[in-house]
Amino acid sequence: MNLQDLRYLVAVDDHRHFGRAAQACFVSQPTLSTQLRKLEDELGVTVFERAPRQVIPTDVGARIIEHARAVLDGVSRMEAVAANAREPGAATLRIGVFPTLAPYLLPHVVPVLHERFPRTELLWVEDKTEDVVEGILSGSLDAGLLAQPIEAQQLHCHPLFTEEFVLAVPEGHELDAGAAVDPSVLTGADVLLLTEGHCLRDQALEVCSTAGAQERRGFRATSLETLRQMVAAGVGVTLMPRLSVSPPVPENASIRTLSFVDPAPHRVIAMFWRRTSVHGELLGQLAEVLAELPEQLPEVTAPQ
Repeated sequence: MNLQDLRYLVAVDDHRHFGRAAQACFVSQPTLSTQLRKLEDELGVTVFERAPRQVIPTDVGARIIEHARAVLDGVSRMEAVAANAREPGAATLRIGVFPTLAPYLLPHVVPVLHERFPRTELLWVEDKTEDVVEGILSGSLDAGLLAQPIEAQQLHCHPLFTEEFVLAVPEGHELDAGAAVDPSVLTGADVLLLTEGHCLRDQALEVCSTAGAQERRGFRATSLETLRQMVAAGVGVTLMPRLSVSPPVPENASIRTLSFVDPAPHRVIAMFWRRTSVHGELLGQLAEVLAELPEQLPEVTAPQ
């Protein structure tokens, strides 16, 4: 038994397909299958049930795979410790961020992080919240920038900043007066929302429920940009995060954005990573830099 055998084992469990697992490990399928057969012979148990169209771990196989993952994680931690000793801060980190935050936050943070952590390569992955959480837990992502709350005991949470929502209305709308408004102005309103799976949708629905508003039936957008265009076209009103209507995002002359009076509807953005992460110290340093954003951007505030 060797580490490569364990990697094959985990790859098959991840992909549930020998061909795709072999591709992920950059070996031929016969090579991977042969090595796993040898491993099963050595252990004296069957790890995978091999059906014509699916591969399923046996009960004992699932426990063995769990231990294999722990061994590989331990090796990764050991390698990370050694790499950090040779070159402090030298690492490649994959960080997930959800779609209604990524394009509006990253222009502010990427240059700063590149300057402060020149030896760290940051690969940003835009995905829905539930997929980012799953990626962190599975190890395919190292961390994620997400809106609280996230229910996952395995993850460490470092609050970064609070971002308020604004009300976006078409030019000429009855509320187009520029003054801050109370959420109660939404009472009885039809609000344009994103499709299922976007955390902004859930946040907006909570505000609508409190204010007595409802979702515009027959319409759901897949992005904030679609919502923006629909508001500009006079289809309805919507809630937008403050960063999405702030520079460097260009203004839309057909839209007016109104602040809410205090306490304004908002979301708290935090950085999450596995408590057992081999990069925990470095991720903590990154989070500290990101937490400085309220001092640099008037669009966000420090979390309460």
